[in-house]
Amino acid sequence: MPTPSLRTEELTIRFGGHAAVNGVTCAFVPGELTAIVGPNGAGKTTWFNLVSGQLTPTHGRVLLDGADVTGLPPSARAAAGIGRAFQLTNLFPKLSVIENVRLAVQARKRVGAVFLRRASSFGGLKREAESYLEMTRLTTVADLPAAALPHGDQRKLEVALLLAMEPKVFMFDEPTAGMSVDEAPVILDLIAEIRKDSTRTILLVEHKMDVVRALADRIVVLHNGELVADGKPDEVMALPVVREIYLGIGAEAGS
Repeated sequence: MPTPSLRTEELTIRFGGHAAVNGVTCAFVPGELTAIVGPNGAGKTTWFNLVSGQLTPTHGRVLLDGADVTGLPPSARAAAGIGRAFQLTNLFPKLSVIENVRLAVQARKRVGAVFLRRASSFGGLKREAESYLEMTRLTTVADLPAAALPHGDQRKLEVALLLAMEPKVFMFDEPTAGMSVDEAPVILDLIAEIRKDSTRTILLVEHKMDVVRALADRIVVLHNGELVADGKPDEVMALPVVREIYLGIGAEAGS
């Protein structure tokens, strides 16, 4: 079995007396897309927040390529290779689309000291940014402010930013949330394209089970903050405990 790119060990966070995530130990390897599923309040997004550094665990560790990153802030984890796309877009609204992506490329290359120079002086950075816009089908809106984009294009821009950071681990939190039927396939196609690279590890929180079945190599089920099932999609969804969890909730279970 390949060496895990990401592993959580006994990951736990308590808010008062409530354990929102409770002792979750799980490993993820390159070349695998894992869907994290479960009903409302299961702890999926909270677990994502612990992995990416938005929350600090009460107990347990997060390991990236075997190195303990539990004490690192989100920015340092991003630099180390954990890339996160949020349910809500996380953009520079007043900057143009191309400038948003150029800054992500610039951050990855650690060209911070030249932030205030004209964008035109960074031809290589801009050309690389343009390649990510082509991948995400945003070339025609490159010069528009991010705030002027419709919701679907803002979600695509967030994926472009994530691609520009070239992370080892891609984390998508309900990537099609709020998108129309016509817009959602573009994001799903992009994730499917990322999945073709066997060096990348992809984690996907998603409540639409048709999306999960179409994309996932593996499903991890959380319930009341605990890991209750982990395996191949058909096997996991056939387990009695999973069927009981989803009874009356079904494919529309949320985060």
